[in-house]
Amino acid sequence: MAVSPGLKRLFEVRELEEKLSEGALEEALGELHGFEAAFKTAKNRERSGRRQITASAGSADAADRIAALEETRAARRHAEMLAPRVAAMEAEVAARREAFLAKRTERRQAETLIQEIEARDAAVALRRSQRDLDDWFLTDSQRASGPAAPEGKK
Repeated sequence: MAVSPGLKRLFEVRELEEKLSEGALEEALGELHGFEAAFKTAKNRERSGRRQITASAGSADAADRIAALEETRAARRHAEMLAPRVAAMEAEVAARREAFLAKRTERRQAETLIQEIEARDAAVALRRSQRDLDDWFLTDSQRASGPAAPEGKK
């Protein structure tokens, strides 16, 4: 039994779905890394603002202190705005990873089925070949020994 064209087509479709799913996962991971980098930058800005507040505490210039306070506040707001987006992207990445793994499993199942059919076909062909060789050898050895004498007559 040869691998049917429908099964081959199913395998090709599963391969394409897996590749598309993998691309979607990579895209989501890229977005997540972007949001994480922006969140980290905002947190670094907030820390920098706090250091500026500490540095300007000894100075008589109130403008430095106000600028440092404003930098800290803006960075904190930015980080607070990014935190839910990071969490949402993490959930999106997890969902896309699950979808990708499901598509990979489906593709591997089709691939395994095709391999099993091909292995079964190869085993049948090997048995047929061996049977043909056995038949040939039996026929050849009977020819070499001449006609067999009928049993019972000597």
